[in-house]
Amino acid sequence: MGVDDAAAVAAPNGPTASSGNLAAIVVGHDESRPALISRNRTLTYGELNDQVARVRGALAGLGVGDGDRVAIVTANGVPFVVMYLAALGLGAVVVPLNPTSPSIELGHQLDVVGARVVLLDRAAAGTWRGIDDRQVSSIAHVVTVDDDVLPGATPWNELLTAAPRAAVADVDPDHVATLMFTSGTAGAPRVAMLTHGNLLSNQTQARSSVDAIRHDDVVYGVLPMYHIFGLNVMLGLSLAAGAAILLVQRFDPDTAIESIRARRVTSIPGVPSMWAAFAHFAEAPADSFGTVRRATSGAAKLPLAVAESMRDRFGLQVAEGYGLTEAAPVVTSSAGYEPRFGSVGKVLEGIELRVVDDEERDVLVGDAGQIWVRGPNVFAGYLDDQEATDRVLTADGWLRTGDIAMIDEDGWLYLVDRAKDLIIVAGFNVFPAEVEDVLATHPDVVEVGVIGVPHPHSGEAVKAFVVLRAGASVDEDGLIEYARDHLARYKCPSKVVVVDELPRNAAGKLVRRRLADPLLPT
Repeated sequence: MGVDDAAAVAAPNGPTASSGNLAAIVVGHDESRPALISRNRTLTYGELNDQVARVRGALAGLGVGDGDRVAIVTANGVPFVVMYLAALGLGAVVVPLNPTSPSIELGHQLDVVGARVVLLDRAAAGTWRGIDDRQVSSIAHVVTVDDDVLPGATPWNELLTAAPRAAVADVDPDHVATLMFTSGTAGAPRVAMLTHGNLLSNQTQARSSVDAIRHDDVVYGVLPMYHIFGLNVMLGLSLAAGAAILLVQRFDPDTAIESIRARRVTSIPGVPSMWAAFAHFAEAPADSFGTVRRATSGAAKLPLAVAESMRDRFGLQVAEGYGLTEAAPVVTSSAGYEPRFGSVGKVLEGIELRVVDDEERDVLVGDAGQIWVRGPNVFAGYLDDQEATDRVLTADGWLRTGDIAMIDEDGWLYLVDRAKDLIIVAGFNVFPAEVEDVLATHPDVVEVGVIGVPHPHSGEAVKAFVVLRAGASVDEDGLIEYARDHLARYKCPSKVVVVDELPRNAAGKLVRRRLADPLLPT
């Protein structure tokens, strides 16, 4: 089969990131230009660089150095950005974590990565009090964004007044920059290692797209930065371009439109649930997005009705893209092209993409197969898990994404299905086994099976089927509340159905696809 007949795309050789520290993306911009807008205060690039240098020096004074893990457990804000860049600048490894996670989950994650320093905001500080000391024995220093919320912790303002400042350390491209918890392609949650080279390369690749972020853009920054989309696209890509970012902690369509209009936002990276909220917001004026020149959607499939509504109501074309944590994350984009609804665009320069069958052969154009990706943006593997790494990375550097798609004759990618069993809630990956393991610990639960079901706002929602012990008193609300005590909110089931038995095959293995059988109770 000739290459012209196969669904394989080799992008032109685009520029790749040179050896250097990711923290340097904020250096060299006009220091008088706005970098961050947060809580009605604007921080220029000059002020941002000054704060980063101060905190870098303070961290060095605390003994933080090459390879040490620094966990950031805060909502979107200036402290997150400054700590991220300061720690990277020392060659430390940053671990962004969800500040709304329950104590059990957060403690486990901190223990797995062996964090030495942790930055907490007010909400996370409350969670911190419930963590078992044995899970955080590696932590030498706790820093809090808000003063007086945690006795014995170092206030953030102390780091900002520390001296002397420290310079940015030079690192090799393969030096690990961040550890990101993901349940993407390998099943149960694992820790993806992303290097400075991975993240810088993907920024370069994304800036080679037809409609890239510009230095005069104002970016709406509501995507959580503990997620790779928020971290390296919304934040990293914007800072590398010298753009301004309006940092937002919580999304509300009414408030968002007010901010977009008042701040004259020009670029909005979002997820389908966000665009659906805008599309269903009946009170929104027709010119709500009049200043916006660039709107993108990723992390999950954008419903056709939502894309059409945004176009018809507001005159805004929302460009879809495709990516995953292990690719740092962007692989394809339709930004700048005339939209083809249902497609996630074309592969970026500097990235190779194949669609292969079960025999690992390129499929014909128009046929479905698994997406494989190769390029300098592909991650270094899973932390302390060579077996899982070997399952997704081939010997010659291809990343087996587990996602199913097809490519048309013009090179446009269309997602057909997702990695087996994976549920994507508002852009966040949820692996059913993780939810099942938690619900199974409830004393009234005998068996449990979990699937994803369509949801009009979040794309998918988690639905659980449980078999209860005889005489059990727990009900649906009780099981949902139990899950909330052990899992991040987006991982919790929104529906729990009690059944007499779960569908299993002859070997006793749960058959998840049969949980979606319409004959089962709803």
